[in-house]
Amino acid sequence: MVSLCSTVDTSHEDMIHDAQLDYYGKKLATCSSDRSVKIMDVSGGTPRVIADLTGHQGPVWQVAWAHPSFGSVLASCSYDHKVIIWQEGTNSRWQKLYEYDKHVSSVNSVCWAPHEWGMVLACGSSDGTISVLTYADNEWEHKTIKNAHAVGCNAVSWAPATAPLTVAGQSTQPPVKRLVSGGCDNLVKIWCESSGQWSEEHKLEQHNDWIRDCAWAPTIGQPSQTIASCSQDQQVIIWTKDDSTGSEWQGKVMHKFEDIPWHVSWSITGDVLAVSCGDNKVTLWKESLGASGLVWTQLSEV
Repeated sequence: MVSLCSTVDTSHEDMIHDAQLDYYGKKLATCSSDRSVKIMDVSGGTPRVIADLTGHQGPVWQVAWAHPSFGSVLASCSYDHKVIIWQEGTNSRWQKLYEYDKHVSSVNSVCWAPHEWGMVLACGSSDGTISVLTYADNEWEHKTIKNAHAVGCNAVSWAPATAPLTVAGQSTQPPVKRLVSGGCDNLVKIWCESSGQWSEEHKLEQHNDWIRDCAWAPTIGQPSQTIASCSQDQQVIIWTKDDSTGSEWQGKVMHKFEDIPWHVSWSITGDVLAVSCGDNKVTLWKESLGASGLVWTQLSEV
């Protein structure tokens, strides 16, 4: 059973759109319609704001922490068409490391690739494109997936860097860069990089309204891959693909909620899914063996 331990005063002056803990769970980043990003130290008894990052000219939709092997680095995206990458420098002072402004509409989602791929960031925009930013040779490069989603892209998430395993414990193929995206065309799409170019690998069709979020589950020695997606149609769908049998992606409705689910997030082990809805409820779900086979059951609600 999950219970509320404490609340945090972020000092934001408008609606908060996202909140993310860093890798060690010691810092909390939040972003808001007040155009700011705030960093809080939550390692002690009383959370306190240690940085107020201002640089966006519109509501900030999402924040994402990079792996700590790259230092204390945070990405933010905004309605102002920009992605800003922030870095904590000496004396705990935060500064702008890089600003990407090539999108022509709101940037709705940012997600760092697994650290094995290096410092790589995916960005999904309402202009229908996905940008992939890569830091190499002391400079930032970008590649664009054009027309990724008609009307707009709302969410991006990376696949694990490890190749899926067979039942015998052997990899069927070398790991490749893959990411999943969800858009206003009601589609979930899987993209694959080959020879430096991105192309559509799969198109998953089962939702009947805008996709609000999607999340690729961590793979820990499993021969299967799993993606969760949530939509304006109030459904969360679990997509699975068994690499040991060569099967195609299959979608199964996990649950239809009373309100719109806006975000989905996997536990670090990839077996518990958190779903946050427009009714201010967060529920935790886990697949278990029932009388009729494997079923998703709700573990808790906050």
